[in-house]
Amino acid sequence: MWVYRLSKPKYADDLSGTGAAMAGGRWNKKGWAVLYSSEVPALALLEIVANIPPMFQSDLQLLTLEIPHEKVKSIEKEKLPENWFHYPAPRILAEIVEENYKDQELLGLKVHSAVVHQQYIILINPHSNHFSEIKTISSAPFIFDPRLYRKF
Repeated sequence: MWVYRLSKPKYADDLSGTGAAMAGGRWNKKGWAVLYSSEVPALALLEIVANIPPMFQSDLQLLTLEIPHEKVKSIEKEKLPENWFHYPAPRILAEIVEENYKDQELLGLKVHSAVVHQQYIILINPHSNHFSEIKTISSAPFIFDPRLYRKF
């Protein structure tokens, strides 16, 4: 399966999950490395827009990765708390991910996006026994319409 990740160009090749570990997020506690990716490039952009100021920098790199789909587990909305998509995120979400990642055979978790509930983000475990199976398909500047970051 292909997944997509947007980042600043200088971090494009960093698949360690260190950035997420430094900041923490909806699906990971501070100090817990997770690599956030999306099932489609447009969702990767929406996730960036939802998490940074409106006048964001347009210099982004789109990384396309191939990961073995059989090493990815889905967590459906029915197994999440009713307020899973609220901001700030319920702490239980990070605990769910951490609990699943105790299984080192699991490379990723497929979870619904809080930005677009009908689509998925894929949380990649950098400590998985299968992390070395990830293949970089491409890395290229992400060009998007400048209207996305203009003042209204």
